Amino acid sequence: MDTNTLPSQPGPSQPGPSQPGPNPEPLVTLLAAGHVADAVERLNEEEPEAAAAALARLPPERAVEILDKPELLDPAGIVAALPVERAAPLLDAMSADRVADVFRELTEPPRALLLARLSEEMRQAVQRLLSYPAHTAGSIMTTEVLTVPDDWTVARTLQHIREVERTRETVYAIYAIDRRTRALRRAVPLRRLITADPAAPVLSAAREGEPVTVPPLMEQEEVARVIRRHDLLAVPVVDDARRILGIVTVDDVIDAIVEEGTEDAHRFGGMEAFDEPYSQLGFLDMIRKRAGWLCILFVGEMLTASAMQHFEDELEKAVVLTLFIPLIMSSGGNSGSQATSLLIRALALGEVKLRDWWRVALRELPTGLTLGGILAILGMTRVTAWQMIGLYDYGPHWPLVALTVGTALVGIVTFGSLAGSMLPFLLKRLGFDPASASAPFVATLVDVMGLIIYFTVAMAILSGTLL
Repeated sequence: MDTNTLPSQPGPSQPGPSQPGPNPEPLVTLLAAGHVADAVERLNEEEPEAAAAALARLPPERAVEILDKPELLDPAGIVAALPVERAAPLLDAMSADRVADVFRELTEPPRALLLARLSEEMRQAVQRLLSYPAHTAGSIMTTEVLTVPDDWTVARTLQHIREVERTRETVYAIYAIDRRTRALRRAVPLRRLITADPAAPVLSAAREGEPVTVPPLMEQEEVARVIRRHDLLAVPVVDDARRILGIVTVDDVIDAIVEEGTEDAHRFGGMEAFDEPYSQLGFLDMIRKRAGWLCILFVGEMLTASAMQHFEDELEKAVVLTLFIPLIMSSGGNSGSQATSLLIRALALGEVKLRDWWRVALRELPTGLTLGGILAILGMTRVTAWQMIGLYDYGPHWPLVALTVGTALVGIVTFGSLAGSMLPFLLKRLGFDPASASAPFVATLVDVMGLIIYFTVAMAILSGTLL
């Protein structure tokens, strides 16, 4: 295979660009030297076609090392821009889970062409990984697992590791399996294996008790909790017969959680989750991802106008009440957003379960009353100070105006805390992502109820005076 030139014209089996573009040699020189992380960062600055042209001129080992890094932002675009004859061997040399990630993003025709060119072993591994739902243990695991029969010695196991280490993504532990049933028996940490007696059975170096395992359909967030709880570097994924399907490593979990956290941050900000880095998102995609939520929130805010129209007579009689509407609405929205943020995180970490909703409500009720009381004191102090200093005249009934503001703040902040804490539970109960309880959505909900609470309190306190 000639790795120094790219075909100038793409044929039926060449999904790459027809023109090599600018001279890639300076970029090739840069990518060939130094740390692979620096090479990946530099390659992320290039368009897929330029990146592919540079990778095609690298030694295959170096190109595989770069493509295997999860920090590479658009591996599918780069692979699709390479000739199939060049891309297929590189994919064959990569880790199976990374290749599966690439194929999830590939479109036709490169996807079918490349899949057909993979080795039988890699093709089966990729198809198996692609069969699992996204964000599950099966979808993020690597199938390159180091297993040995449970009747081997430590010396024979160490020799086997030396022979196959280069074909395995990681060797955090060796898994001893039953020779007959292929079921997992024990996990042997590499450190304990190295320090064990070479003549002893491999099981003598294993940890006591059954190894920690996860099923292939377990959500990746739960896998992360298992790894953290048991302080593992990798956890085996097993089927119902306890046969090893693969392992989820700690770096796989970190990558998955970073991606999940990014999606949650987007949703919590009141927009659809982005599938691509911000710098690579097209203008139309940006509009599509953000416009839908903005329209929904705008329609919700229309209810605020309807609430104000309902109290139009009260506003005409006591115009002074309008001065505190922004204060009242923002306080309720802020308290609701705080509670929502806390509960979304607690649900994600497993600190609270759906069945704990009433405990959370009982906790948020006094919290909301206390926080509302603090803001009420500040609000009433502000009205009193402005009146006494002469910065603003709230009229002869200013003490009642101050009392109205204070009482409304207590009610609105309490409602915001309760609504903000219960909404994630409701969404999860209905099968939605709790992160969909975005801060703007909570603020919109609390705004409408805040106005109703504010004017209801005002009518009760100011009736017979200003109203």
